[in-house]
Formats: sequence, C-alpha cells, structure tokens
Amino acid sequence: MATVGDVTIQEDHWIGGERVSSPATFDDVSPIDGQVIARVARGGAKEADEAVRAATKAFPAWARTSREERARLLHAIADGVEKRLDQLAIVETTDNGALLRSHLRGVMPRVAHNFRFFADWLLGLGHDDFETRGHRNHVSWDPAGVCALITPWNAPLMLATWKIAPALAAGDTVVLKPAEWSPLTASLLAEITVEAGLPNGVFNVIQGYGEEVGAPLVANPDVRRISFTGSVPTARHIARAAAANLTPLSLELGGKSPLIVFADADLDLAVNLAVEQYDNAGQVCLAGTRLLVEESIAAEFTERFVAKAATLRQGDPRDLATDIGPNIHREHVERIDGFVQRAIAAGATPVIGGGPNTDLGGLYYRPTLFTGVAADSEIVNEEVFGPVLTLQTFRTEEEAVEMANSTKFGLAATLATGSRERADRVTERLVAGTVWVNCFFVRDLQAPFGGARQSGVGREGGDWSFDFYCDVKNTVTAPGGWNG
Repeated sequence: MATVGDVTIQEDHWIGGERVSSPATFDDVSPIDGQVIARVARGGAKEADEAVRAATKAFPAWARTSREERARLLHAIADGVEKRLDQLAIVETTDNGALLRSHLRGVMPRVAHNFRFFADWLLGLGHDDFETRGHRNHVSWDPAGVCALITPWNAPLMLATWKIAPALAAGDTVVLKPAEWSPLTASLLAEITVEAGLPNGVFNVIQGYGEEVGAPLVANPDVRRISFTGSVPTARHIARAAAANLTPLSLELGGKSPLIVFADADLDLAVNLAVEQYDNAGQVCLAGTRLLVEESIAAEFTERFVAKAATLRQGDPRDLATDIGPNIHREHVERIDGFVQRAIAAGATPVIGGGPNTDLGGLYYRPTLFTGVAADSEIVNEEVFGPVLTLQTFRTEEEAVEMANSTKFGLAATLATGSRERADRVTERLVAGTVWVNCFFVRDLQAPFGGARQSGVGREGGDWSFDFYCDVKNTVTAPGGWNG
C-alpha cells in the first residue's frame, strides 16, 4: 500500500470485487519533487483477460438492474466522492502535479457531478413513440456489454468519470485502464464504488502500460465498447485492434486549437482568455494554443499579454497561491523542450519563456509565447501539450478563418469579438467540436463533446453518451391482433 499524506492507497488492480496483484510493478513518481509515491501493480494480458471475464460475468445482472436502482447507486458513488473530496484532491495533486486549489474547488466536485448528471439523465432518457401507417415505433436503449475505458493523465479522475458514469448508467460493465503516470485516484474510486454498494465485477481497474495491458484489453472480442482519450498515434493502434472485432469506438484526441481575437473584442477579456491557456501547465487538450490576433491590435495585445503572464506564480501546486505547477513527467518535459528549441532554431522568437524554470528546477517549464512563427512550422501545427503558445496576426475575417482551420486538428476554438454578427459568421465556418465565444472551458454534460478531423471520432454527453454506450433499438408493433 502507498501513503500520500494521511491517505492510504491500494496499489493492486481491482478485478471482480477483489484486489489482484501482479508479479511486476512500476514506480509512480510525483512530478512535484520526483519522489516515488507508489509501486503499482503492472498488468498484462492475463490481468486484462481476468478483468474482462469479471465484467462479462457481472453484465447480465447489472443490465437487468432497473434504471432507478442504477441511478441510486450512481448517486451513492457521488456521495462517496464528496465525502472523500479532500483526500482525492491531495492524492491527484501529488500524483499528476495539477493545482490543489483547482482540485478542491472545481475538479473533484465535478467528478461527483458527473455521476449525478448521468444518474438523473438516465431517468429522463426516452423518445416519444411515433406511428408509421398505424404501426407503433418504440425506441429503447439496451445495455451494450463490457466497456474498455482508457483515460489520460492530465485530469485523471474527472476525465475517467466522463466515461465511467454514462457507461454504468447505461447498464454496461466497465474495465478502466488509467494512465500509468497518474493511476492512484482510480484505485480510490474502486473503494468508493464498493462503499456505495456497486455489485462485484461491474467496475474494474487494471493498471500498467498501454502496450502491455491496454493492447490486449482493446483487442478482447468480449469488449463491446472502447472509449479512449489520448494521442492520435495510440488511437490508431486502438482502432486497428477494434476493427478486428468491429468494436464501436469513441476517440477524444489531440488539439491545436485557435484563439481568435478581433479588433472589436474587449481586449482585457481577450488577454485574460489567452493567459488562461496556460492552465494546468498547458496540459489541456482543449487549450487555444494558437493565438490569432488582428494585426491592428497585435502590439497592444502582446504588451498586455506579457504583463498579465508575468503575474502568474509558478511553484508547488499544493500551495493554494500557485498558478502553474510542474509538468507531469521528465519524458514529457523533454518533449516540450524539444518543440521549443526546434522552434527557436527555426527562427521563432520567444517573447516570454523559452525553457525550463531553472529557479525551481525539476519539471517546471516557463510559460512561453512565440512570435515570428511560420504558418507551416512544427510549433504551429503539432500539439505540444505544455505551456507553449504561438501568436500570429491576420488582417481580414476570411484570413482568420483560413488560419484557424489550417491544421489537421479540430477539437475546439475560442473567439473574442464584440460583434454578434461576426461571431455567428465565424463560428459557422470553424472546424471544431466545441466553439467558445468570449469565454473558455464552459462545459455542460448535456452538450455533445468530441472533435473533428484528427481530434476524434464520435460524440459523448447527454443523449450522445447513451447512444454510444447502448445498443439503440426500435420496436415496431402492428395494430390490433391481440388476444384478450
């Protein structure tokens, strides 16, 4: 067992209602200080198979469980999250380096909300019956089976429960594979589901590396749904494995989102939105990392941006006054710095930042803003997933839209303008799954969520989640013909 503060965490898998060990383990290292905080069971094909078998065994009874009982249990899980909110927050901060204040005030309350939302949405799920030449059509949502859920490290529990909650609500059973760089809150969630009364085998957690345990999990023919959040290269591997079994996929992948600032925008608002893109040390898939600013205001915007960014406090994420913590892992910091140094070598100018924060050492990377970037450069077109932004200018609305849509991604876009008419015109033409106008990261679970192009496949949220996690069935009944 591992201990973070006064929180004890089981390091083994959770399969079929039991803790299951593996012969091998891997070190879970805190990005805050580089200390090993846990030695986690390192699963493989054996554990993946055991978890799918446990979930398969539990599925028939869970699928027959009434909507009301499923909803009650999801609310009980939410109660357990709220009861242990402080523990979950400090464990996740220690595990992945995100701000403790964010976990306390927003992220962990949102975890509880995820369960409550889908519990309540389930009870209202339905479609009005309709007639076809006197025949009655009735639409129903049948549980699909075992779901393999593979989740990322940047917001481990919140992003996992975006998937877990609707899958359980739908009547499916779950095998969760959390990211190996931040696995600990998934283990705590398993304990919470037990306390809530969730039947054994309905929720399972297997830990380890993607190629060792994730690959056999998604290739298992008994898995009926796969939902993955992560990189495009990994998604391609998963898609190939799923294709062999025709397993339906939901993929939420990378982004290189634009933040477009027109000259008629509230400049203070626009600057605040831009600096907000450094949230979570830039490790946010939705972040508007490409600042596209109308040429006539670019100088003033840049000046105000630099002044605002200078107020950000970088340091220990457990300090509630900190604005930017460390990046997740040494490998990832090296990747970020590789992008930055190649951009500098290619002629880009770092207005701020441009390297690690040597005052702090470790995994802290200075917030960076580049100007003088070429439209076809790597730094403009590839996802860095760190505190690195680029600034480009445009002269016309047409040029702004063309630049915004110029990458292979299409996850999100943010627009700052004082004109409602312009907002309507531009948003209609942007290639993105989500567009924010004069705001950022306002997320309602009843809205569709997903990406276009290489940013993903499918949508989740509200009815879209149940459409994915269920087999949607239409029953057509002829009129009359009944005995009695």
